[in-house]
Amino acid sequence: MDKKATIKDVARFSGVSIATVSLVLNGNAHKFSPATVAKVMEAKKELNYSPNYFAQRMVIKGSKTIGVMLSDISNPFFGQLMAGVEKALYQEDFVTVLCNAKFDIKKEHDYLEELMRRGVDGFIIATPAISNEALCEMLHGNNHPFIVIDQKRTQGFSDSVVSDDFEGGRLAAEHLIGLGHKRLAIVMPVDGAENLQNRLRGFKKACENQAVTITILDASMSKAGGQEAAAQLVETNATGVFAINDETAFGLYRGLADLGKQIPEDYSIVGYDNVEMCEYVAPRLTTIAQPIEDLGEAAAQLLMKRIKDPDKEAEAIQLPVKLMDRCSTRKVEG
Repeated sequence: MDKKATIKDVARFSGVSIATVSLVLNGNAHKFSPATVAKVMEAKKELNYSPNYFAQRMVIKGSKTIGVMLSDISNPFFGQLMAGVEKALYQEDFVTVLCNAKFDIKKEHDYLEELMRRGVDGFIIATPAISNEALCEMLHGNNHPFIVIDQKRTQGFSDSVVSDDFEGGRLAAEHLIGLGHKRLAIVMPVDGAENLQNRLRGFKKACENQAVTITILDASMSKAGGQEAAAQLVETNATGVFAINDETAFGLYRGLADLGKQIPEDYSIVGYDNVEMCEYVAPRLTTIAQPIEDLGEAAAQLLMKRIKDPDKEAEAIQLPVKLMDRCSTRKVEG
């Protein structure tokens, strides 16, 4: 077996010092002439040299990795979110370490401790279970750069990227009321995270001074939760339904079909997120569209800014939402 090339071999082949090779290959090529850089890169290619990861970490004082904490990777929302995160991090030569916490507070603490032990350069937190106190103590208090996204809200001690959930809830209610629905139901976890509560607040705000009733049906944010909630829904007199996310709406589709009900003939349903599957279910789902990939990309970009400038003021970004009017809602009379 051929011996693996070392940095000494690259220096000898290119006719420059080991220090020069190290600097060129660790992001400081701008300090040298194009001819010197070309020699080093040609030697690297010819010798098939690959820097030792741990030795490289000592030189650049970082791991070039970001820990990402998600609540449920099976939800397609998070797949689209990660596409945005990866897009921005790839441009900065960073990679992700992905942790799927499944709304488990102990797992979240364990993952955070392990990621800190592994020396990741920053954290993206997209799960609501862990407390602000824990984030403040474990990350903020130890000067670990981090950003919260989507489900989590902090009180100014961290950067954050969110969508306008209040407006999203308002748009959902206005759409159903505009179609003549006066008996409305919201399918959501009653103790849901702050972003869900903002959707509920926006929905209720749009219903003020309107001759409508609202029933809240407690359900988990999943297809199974939506399917189970269908049995509760048919026991109400609601005709217009706001599913707190698209996964819940898809579950309602299945549950209502099992009960012999039709959408939108019996129930008009509005979802939330606008995941890709909304265009492929029948009928196509009317939903509130979040710019999901943009959320992930903005979060990663903001975290990069924090890593480069640890002392800057906390920054909050809010992205807009919009109604995607498709086929799962219809006008009713009376």
